[in-house]
Amino acid sequence: MATDLRSARRAQNWGRLFIYGSLAAMAAFYLMPLWVMIVTSLKSLDEIYSGSFIGLPKAVTFDAWAKAWGTACIGTKCEGLKPYFVNSLVMVIPAVILSSGIGAINGYVLTKWRFKGSNIVFGMLLFGCFLPFQAVILPMAQVLGRLGLSGTIPGLVLVHTVYGIAFTTLFFRNYFITIPDELTKAAQIDGAGFFRIFFSIMLPAALPIIVVSCIWQFTQIWNDFLFGVSFTAGDSTPVTVALNNIVNVTMGRKQYNVDMASAMIAAIPTLVVYVVAGRYFVRGLTAGAVKG
Repeated sequence: MATDLRSARRAQNWGRLFIYGSLAAMAAFYLMPLWVMIVTSLKSLDEIYSGSFIGLPKAVTFDAWAKAWGTACIGTKCEGLKPYFVNSLVMVIPAVILSSGIGAINGYVLTKWRFKGSNIVFGMLLFGCFLPFQAVILPMAQVLGRLGLSGTIPGLVLVHTVYGIAFTTLFFRNYFITIPDELTKAAQIDGAGFFRIFFSIMLPAALPIIVVSCIWQFTQIWNDFLFGVSFTAGDSTPVTVALNNIVNVTMGRKQYNVDMASAMIAAIPTLVVYVVAGRYFVRGLTAGAVKG
């Protein structure tokens, strides 16, 4: 009996070792590009050309980060990523707020103030989730041209807001449908109107899905390249377009350390968002974003 128990424990330990070992190996494989980016950005150019990309730096230096931020050449201008990083912030914050706000109102109307044909409207909005970026470039360009917003950051804010409404509406609709209708009916009996119910009851109850919507939209908008390169130009371009220009501009030896530092700078906001709010993203999804 004791022998069988020891054998079972030994088998269980080996099973755990295999599982955790496999997970560690997959994590290491997945994180290898990030490791290469970090260590390469901390090396001097001479060390990169005389050594390897994977090894630790012999002498840590942040010169590549300083150059990527302030003096790297983007086209004919050597002002680094700083102004384009600010462009992305100016673009992403209002676009996230507008798309999430409109999506919240849409989800509220489609669940608590249903009207004839509301399911058809929701289906049409849902169809927008499956439209590829390439399908809307030409009509978006025509609209921006007629509005006088071509090549500007406000135009890019409008593009991302419109494209994101389908996703945010889906999130909020599937969350609000889990809130009992009796709650809004009781508020109506007490005299609460459309916006009073929305701001006093629905939004406070929707904090988890608000976090989901904001994280989703922030990530999609910040990492976007196609809309940025299509609808902006010159000093109005976002950081992803500027990053592409830095990598493609070569003077003398290829500056791999600057390229890697630039990529890390462009990726830091999304990394911070997921590290700080990642747990709330998962909680929001499980609280209703995939229900209904």
